[in-house]
Amino acid sequence: MAKLSTDLERAFLGSLATPITGETQPLVSLEEILQLAGERMFGFLLTVLSLPSALPLPAPGYATPFGMVLLLLGWQLLGGASIPWLPPRLLKRTMPRSQIQKIVRTALPWLRRIELISRPRLRAICTTRGGRLGLGVVVSLMAISMILPIPGTNTIPAMGIFTIGFGLLDDDGLISLAGVVISLIGLAVTTSILIALAWGGNSLFDVLKAWLHS
Repeated sequence: MAKLSTDLERAFLGSLATPITGETQPLVSLEEILQLAGERMFGFLLTVLSLPSALPLPAPGYATPFGMVLLLLGWQLLGGASIPWLPPRLLKRTMPRSQIQKIVRTALPWLRRIELISRPRLRAICTTRGGRLGLGVVVSLMAISMILPIPGTNTIPAMGIFTIGFGLLDDDGLISLAGVVISLIGLAVTTSILIALAWGGNSLFDVLKAWLHS
């Protein structure tokens, strides 16, 4: 099975990629991206959907909607699903191909470094009911953090989900455990930010209320 970096490069940067010409900006749907996943659907989705927020690359507008999808996937891991389900309407959502190409170019060096050390090990974490339940809890918590419209609550949680998803791609429980550790750091950061907001007179309720009415 080809590596994730190889699949992404071939699809969006290689000879098979649709060239951007003229004034019309080509769009890519989530359904098209998922065609690359094959049997690696859960790990692939977690990795790809967390990638824009995990990279040191501005990707405004993606953390909240992608966080909602990741929360849905986390719930499905909790429920013991082996194949993820996404609403058909969501599968039709599109992103500009140029934005995807920018993300892929930035991500490839990092993906290849992880792929050098990724291999099946501690598989029970990725394949057993208990292991996937635990990962589902962590993914769900990090997805909620990504959904919050508060600066600083997106990047580290997204990195945690990305690493967990990468472990699921190769049944590498050690990498998924590293993702759990990153997620715990993200949880601590998010909690600290929320406490700081509360002490500063801006409760989480006030922040969310302002966001919903913006």
